Amino acid sequence: MDALHLNPLAIAVAAALSFLIGGVWYSPILFARRWQQAAGLSDEQLKRGGMGRIFGLAYLCSLVMAANLAAFLGPNASVGFGLAAGAAAGIGWVAMCFAVNDLFERRPLVLWLINSGYHVVSLTLMGGLLAWWK
Repeated sequence: MDALHLNPLAIAVAAALSFLIGGVWYSPILFARRWQQAAGLSDEQLKRGGMGRIFGLAYLCSLVMAANLAAFLGPNASVGFGLAAGAAAGIGWVAMCFAVNDLFERRPLVLWLINSGYHVVSLTLMGGLLAWWK
């Protein structure tokens, strides 16, 4: 793998894009209440401290995902390929990994749909952005 083709700024922005998408996805406008219920989290649990650590580590994870996707796409990917590769990663890897865990943990289907849906949308758009911003 030729690390020289990776665009650190595009990777950082793609990771931030996943936060923007998550902010809307898990907001009261879309799925906040349904996600909270399906995850079995009380308002008190969500208000507990440590949010800086959670958001910091989540951004680090998003950076790793964006860098990995950028390396997979390579320097000559079209936007169409970036979108398709991001969707394939979201559906074929992330959603299916969540499905396996959720099945064994007896988690509700709606939780899988919300969490997996977020990652499918996020990775799809990240792939498009990374392919476009070379």
